Order: sequence, then C-alpha cells, then structure tokens
Amino acid sequence: MSNERMLMKGNEALAEAAVRAGCKCYFGYPITPQTEIAAYMSKRMPRCGGVFLQAESEIAAINMVYGAAATGVRAMTSSSSPGISLKSEGISYAAGCDLPCVIVNVQRGGPGLGGIQPAQSDYYLATKAGGHGDFSVIVYAPSSVQEMADFAVKAFDMADKYRMPVMILSDGLLGQMMEPVVFPEIKNNEPEKDWACTGHNNQRRHNVVNSLYLKPEELEQSNIERFKKYDTIKQELPEAETYLTEDAEIIVTGYGAAARIARSAVNAARAEGIKAGLIRPITLWPFPEKAYADTVDTAKAYLCTELSMGQMIDDVRLATSCRRPVRFFGRTGGVIPTPAEILAQIKLIKEELK
Repeated sequence: MSNERMLMKGNEALAEAAVRAGCKCYFGYPITPQTEIAAYMSKRMPRCGGVFLQAESEIAAINMVYGAAATGVRAMTSSSSPGISLKSEGISYAAGCDLPCVIVNVQRGGPGLGGIQPAQSDYYLATKAGGHGDFSVIVYAPSSVQEMADFAVKAFDMADKYRMPVMILSDGLLGQMMEPVVFPEIKNNEPEKDWACTGHNNQRRHNVVNSLYLKPEELEQSNIERFKKYDTIKQELPEAETYLTEDAEIIVTGYGAAARIARSAVNAARAEGIKAGLIRPITLWPFPEKAYADTVDTAKAYLCTELSMGQMIDDVRLATSCRRPVRFFGRTGGVIPTPAEILAQIKLIKEELK
C-alpha cells in the first residue's frame, strides 16, 4: 500500500478504507445515496478473502452483521436514512451483546421516503435513539472524502477497543462528491477476542453471545456495567475541530457537510471585520462538550447550522450551560445552505449584539 493520492467518491473511499482496516464481512442492501458502498464491496471483498452478501432486506443485513461480529471478525453494513431505521432493532441487539461492528449512514432527506438529496436529519436517530433500550453507539461525523476513509479505519479500531457498535454519520453530499484521498499504511490494531464464538474444543469456557436476561437484576447490572464503560468513553473519545475561536464573538457550529459551508461563511465574516469562529464536532456521541465550554467565556453567541430543522442545537445549549444565546439556521429536505445565507445570519446576530 502506498501513500499515493487517489481521486475517489466519498462512498468508495470509505469502502476501500474499510477493506484495508480488516473488514472481513459486509452485508448490505441498495438504497440511494449509499449504493456505491455496496457496489464497491461486491467487487473488492472477494478479492481479499472477505465476504460480500446483498441481503434480502436491511433487517436481514444488520442481523448478519450481528452473527459475523459474534465470531470476532470485523463486520460492516451501510444504508441511508430509511434503511437505518429498519436496522435499529439489530443495532440495539448488537449493543446489548457488546458486539463491535460498524454501521454507515449516508443520510438523505426525510421523514418517510423523503428524497435522495443530502440531509442531516438523522442526528437524533444516531445520538439519541439508535434503537430500543438503554444504550449508545459511538458516532463519527466526517467532513471530507479523506475523513470518510480515515474514520472508517478509526471506527473499526474504536468498535474493537470498547466492544460496541460505531456509526459513521455521513450524508449524500459527502458520499457522492469526489476529492483526493490518501490511504496510509494501516497497522493491525485488532485485539484478542477471547469472548467470541469461535469453537472451543473444550480448551476454554463456552462463550455465549446473547442480550436476553430473564432476571431483572441481571439485566440491570448489565446496563450499569455498560454505562460505566460509556463514562470512560466520554472522558477519552470526544473530538472536535476549532477554527478561529480564540477571539471569536460569534461561533458558528456544524458537523459534516454543513461545517464545510460554515467555514466559508466564517472566512467571509472575518473578511468583513466580524470576529467569527467555528466549532466542528467530529464525534457526535460522545459530544465534545469541552470544546464549547472552553469558548463560552469569550463568545457572545452561537449559531448552529445543519441540513435539518435543528437537531444538534440542544446539545450545543447543554454544552454551553445555556450561558449564551444559541441561534439556528438550517435548510432541510435536501436543500443545501450557501455560505452567503450563513453569513447573513452571522450579520443578524452581530446586529442583535450591539
């Protein structure tokens, strides 16, 4: 593997990175705008000794991931918003069994069938309600084709490290756009999986992967132990990019594709003498609260921008302890906001602060 730059679609870059990261089983089902992932894996996986299977449904695909992950192999599925809804039960089962796996969501407009254009309206689904029961999944939000590749590798590593599902929350814009990407040498970071169901030949204890507890006290203790792990993750994993925040009076915040647009608006605001900055969450769960807390003493207001009706805004308000006003501007249904539109909102906030 070389460090040669390659021009690739975001979906294809993610798929290639997953293969290089050691993904051995991919199970999926076609849906726009993520079908390129499945198409790429259908060609690539057999060549590297892996398994590709187009399941009969999204529900079948996530349960196949469950089965493969239970044997200790690196397994992945991908879909778009309606398909991820169908996978939510299986994601909960995987979380309940502490199974490492990777789920990719290339978001499209909704609710319902909605449209096939880019959106970010699955933030709640990813960070708050990925399925039934008390659980969370780690959520990474790439903002470039390079990060689509980088986060695929990181997702498998973190899934194995913490023994839990990891979601990559992309969108149709990042999945379909083409940019240069570099695939560096990848070290094998897979830990020993002594919990996996691999056959034991009476040489070790009989492993069982199951999320069913008939005794309430045992289920309660299982949840308590899992949330202790979540507390550790909240200390170790939050990640965010900050840009021009040191003296910023107005901080724009957004993730993924929206953050790219917001960055251009921040640069335009600076060119007009407005002290604007940007916070881009990279992990949506755990949410990078410290990045916001570190700016709340100097910032006067925040502007949350998303390709939705405003799903991240509550987390921003909590991260700033509601000490500063948090405004929202977004477009939804597949409409992409422009830097000029976000700049206009920055200017309105500037006028309000006078």
